[in-house]
Amino acid sequence: MAPAAERIYEYFRSWRLLGAWERIHAQTLSGDVRKAHGRNQEPSAGIIDSQTVKTTEKGGSAAMTAHPGS
Repeated sequence: MAPAAERIYEYFRSWRLLGAWERIHAQTLSGDVRKAHGRNQEPSAGIIDSQTVKTTEKGGSAAMTAHPGS
């Protein structure tokens, strides 16, 4: 007989709170995908692109929150 849905959710939630899913992804799944594509299991570098998120063309957030006539 299958366990009740509540019990399954309890396991899922506790693993999520403990960070188990993130560790599984970071340590196992992503490394396996990299290896399958002929790359090193561990990445050798990381890139952060500061231009990914745009605000407005002119004025940034101040232009969006300014009151008319000010």
